[in-house]
Amino acid sequence: MGLSAATGVGVGAIVGGGILALAGVAFAATGPAAILAFALNGIIALLTALSFAEMASKFPESGGTYTFAKKVLSVEAAFTVGWVVWFASIVAAVLYAVGFGHFALIMIADIWNAARGDAPAWLHDPRGATVLAAATTLLLGAGLMRKAAGGGQWTNVAKVIVFSVLIAGGLYAVAQQPPRDTLAALRPFFTVGLGGLIQAMGYTFIALQGFDLIAAVGGEVRDPEKTLPRAMLISLAIALVIYLPLLFVIATVGVLPGESIGEAAANDPEGIVAVAARIYLGPFGYWLVILAAVLSMFSALQANLLAASRIARAMALDRTLPSRLAGLNAARGTPIVAVAATTVLVLALLFLLPDVAAAGAASSLIFLVTFGLAHWIAILVRQRSIRRPPPFRTPLFPLVPVIGGLSCIALAIFQGIAVPSAGIVALIWLSIGGVLFLGTFARQARLKDASSTAYDPELVTLRGRTPLVLVPIANPQHAAAMIALADALVPGDIGRVMLQTVVSAPEDWRPDDDPLPIERAQAVLRELIAASVRSGVHAEALMTVAPRPLEEIARVARLHRCQSVVLGLSEIPKGDQATQFEELLGALECDVVVLRQPPGWKLDDAAEILVPVAGRGGHDHLLALLIGSLLRGGRRRATLLRVLPATASASDIRRAERELHPFTAGDLESRSTIEVVPSEDPLSTIANRADRADLLVLGVQRLGRRKKLFGAFTQQLVQRTARPIIIVSRRG
Repeated sequence: MGLSAATGVGVGAIVGGGILALAGVAFAATGPAAILAFALNGIIALLTALSFAEMASKFPESGGTYTFAKKVLSVEAAFTVGWVVWFASIVAAVLYAVGFGHFALIMIADIWNAARGDAPAWLHDPRGATVLAAATTLLLGAGLMRKAAGGGQWTNVAKVIVFSVLIAGGLYAVAQQPPRDTLAALRPFFTVGLGGLIQAMGYTFIALQGFDLIAAVGGEVRDPEKTLPRAMLISLAIALVIYLPLLFVIATVGVLPGESIGEAAANDPEGIVAVAARIYLGPFGYWLVILAAVLSMFSALQANLLAASRIARAMALDRTLPSRLAGLNAARGTPIVAVAATTVLVLALLFLLPDVAAAGAASSLIFLVTFGLAHWIAILVRQRSIRRPPPFRTPLFPLVPVIGGLSCIALAIFQGIAVPSAGIVALIWLSIGGVLFLGTFARQARLKDASSTAYDPELVTLRGRTPLVLVPIANPQHAAAMIALADALVPGDIGRVMLQTVVSAPEDWRPDDDPLPIERAQAVLRELIAASVRSGVHAEALMTVAPRPLEEIARVARLHRCQSVVLGLSEIPKGDQATQFEELLGALECDVVVLRQPPGWKLDDAAEILVPVAGRGGHDHLLALLIGSLLRGGRRRATLLRVLPATASASDIRRAERELHPFTAGDLESRSTIEVVPSEDPLSTIANRADRADLLVLGVQRLGRRKKLFGAFTQQLVQRTARPIIIVSRRG
C-alpha cells in the first residue's frame, strides 16, 4: 500500500461512524460545547497518533500495539495486548456491521416507500439487519483475501464527498441567517458546566479511533518509515476537518426555532445528525446522512476486519496464536487464514453476542488503555533506541507522550466508571486469553521470542536489559573460543563480558612465602586481555582469590547477577571431577554454557551446527537463545535433529516437526533445517550425524531444580565424537 491506501485505512475507520453515533450523546451531555469536546479529543488523538507514528516508523511491521509491546516489553505482555486489541477490533467490526445493516435497511425501506408505497415488513425486522450485516461481512472478508486493502477506496471518496456536501450546505445556511441567531444558538455554550464537557469527551473519544489501525497493517506499506506517520496524521486531520465544521453546522442551523441543540439531542440522540440535515437541507439532507451512514459503516467494517486479521497474523507468527493463522495465499500474498478466522469470529458474535452495547463499551475501554500503554512504550523506545533511533520523532518529547498517556488513562477510568460492564467484559476476555496462553501457546511463544531476541540483540536493549556474561578461564588456550562464544551470546554494545581468573590458594596461604599462584594468575590474565583485544571484544577482567575455584565462580556469578556463565573444558569430566562440576551447575542460578573444544579451534570454524532436541526439555529456552545467537554471525547454518522410536508414525513425525519449528521460525527459518529421524539406536544416529557437523549442541540431564548431570547418554556421545561440543544448562 502507498500513502493513499494507507491513509484510506485510517479514514475508513475514523470518518463517519463515530460522529453519526456519538454527536447526539455529546450534545445531550454538554450542549454546543460538544464542539469543544471533539476538539479537545482531537488534540489527545493527535498526541496519541504522534506516539504511534514514532513507534510505527521504528517498527514498520504489522500488528500495531501488539508489535510495539512485543519489541519493548515481553512476550507475555505482548500476548495480553494483542489478545485484547484483537478482540476490540473484532467487536468494533461487529458494531459497524450491525450499523451498516440497520442503515442499509432504512435506506432500502425509504426507497421502497418512495417508489412503490409501503415497504414490506421484513425491511423493518431486526433479523433482516443482522442477515445483511453477515452477508456484507462475508463479502468484505472475501475481498480482503484477494487484495491487501480489499479494494473499496471508492467508499472513502464517496463518504468524504457526502460529508463535504452536508458541511457546505450547512455553512451556506449559516451565512444566510443573521449572525446574532448563530451566536444565540451557541448560548449557553456549556449547558452543564465543566463536568458535562468532560463527560462528553469520555463518551466520544472513541469516534477518533482508527489511526492506530494503520500501524496494524504497517508491514504491507511501501516506504513505511515515511508513509506510516504521514498516513496517521493525514487521516486524523481529515476526520477533524469534517467533524468540527459539521458539529458547528448542526448546533447552529440544525434545530427548530425555540429549541436548543441540547434539547434536540436529548430527544433523539441517535438521529440528531439526520434531523439537523433535514432541517437545513430538507429531505435531500436526510438522504445524504443515510447515505453517509451506510458508506461510513461499510468502510469502518472493512478497516477493522483488515486490522484485526493483521493483528492475528502477527501474533501467529510469534506463536502467541495458532501458527496456522500466519498462512499466506501463495498467489496473492494475503493472510487468508487470519482473514477467514477474523471473519468467522465477527459472524459468530453477530448472532451470539447477548449485549452488543456492553461489548462495544469494552472495546472502547480496551483501546483507551492500550493507547495509554502505547505512550509509555513510546517513551521507552526513545530512551532505549541506542543503535537505531526512530526515523520519525515526536516533537516536544517527553511532554507529548506524558500528556497523551495521562489523558488516555483518565478517559479510560471515566469509561470504566460510566459503563462498569465494559470492565467486566474486558476482564472475562482477558481471563480466557490467560488460560489459553498458559495452556497452549506459552512454550512455543517463549521459544520463538528467545530465538528472535538472540538474532536481533537490539530487542534486549529495547527491553531495558544489560546482560552480563561471566567467563571464568584457567587455561589461556581456551580463551579465544570462549570469548567469541560469550560475545555471540551478548554483543558488546548491548551487554558486558567479564573474564575471571581465580587465584587458587589454600586458606592459610602466605603470598610472600609462595608468590607462584599470583604470578600464574597474572600470566593468565595477561593472556585473557590479549585474547579479548585480538577478538575485538572489549571485556572486563576480574581476578579473585579463593581456596575452591568452583565455589568462587558461583559466588561471583551470584554477586554480579550474571545472565549466563561460559565454561571451557578440554574434556567432559568423569568420576569425582564430574560430580564437582555438576555441583557447580546446580549452584549457579544463571544459564550455563559449557564448551568442549579441541586445541586451536575457533568459533568461526563452525559453519554447520547440529542441535539434537530430545523433546520438551528444561533447556529449550536456552537452546533457542543459543541457536539465535550463533546464527546471527557469519554464514552458519543449524540443523535441529529429533530422533523418534523406529515405530513412529507419520503423524508422530509431523508433530515433532511442529514442536521444533519455533526454534527456527522467523528470520532463522532460511538458515536452519529440521530433521526428524525414526531410529532404534538414537546414540549412533546422532553420533553419525555429528560427524558431518562442525559443532554439536546438547543439554545436560535435569533431575530437579538443583540437580543437573552429564548423563550417561551425553557421556557416551562425547566419547564417540571428536567434534567441538556445547552443553547448555538452563537456570533454576
